Amino acid sequence: MPKGGKKGGHKGRMRTYTSPEEIDAQMKAEKERKKKEEEEGAAVNDNQSEDKLTASGSEDSDDEGSEKRKGIEGLIEIENPNRIAQKAKKVTDIELEGPRQLSRREREEIEKQKAKERYMKMHLAGKTDQAKADLARLAIIRKQREEAARKKEEERKTKEAVQEAAAAAKGLHTLSLK
Repeated sequence: MPKGGKKGGHKGRMRTYTSPEEIDAQMKAEKERKKKEEEEGAAVNDNQSEDKLTASGSEDSDDEGSEKRKGIEGLIEIENPNRIAQKAKKVTDIELEGPRQLSRREREEIEKQKAKERYMKMHLAGKTDQAKADLARLAIIRKQREEAARKKEEERKTKEAVQEAAAAAKGLHTLSLK
């Protein structure tokens, strides 16, 4: 027999379910409350817009009251002091002209790129130790290749001379037989 027996869970109380009539009554009350809030919000917004037109003319509006909540948030009132309500920023409010301070990582990344560019310029000019070592290595390789080419050329010339001498000797030998 499984743990807990036939009775079900041994913890907690008996479950109670709301009747469909109670759910309908709650839904009607919620709709009425929303309608009242919208009417009050519309009246407040009309008053605010008239005040703004007569005042300085700034277009700063509070969207917190008319903010639409998703899912269960609309049904449950939350009072969390740590929760920050995100306000929509307008394109006109964003400051693009002012110099933006870079973070430490961004500054270090820019410095690293500049240092790399300076090093590459010096390397191409042959002023770094690595560039000097590379040029010396290239000079040694160039000399070795020139010597190898010279030796090859000398070997080819000696081989041709030997072949000509052999051909001449063979030619003499064939002439003497005739």
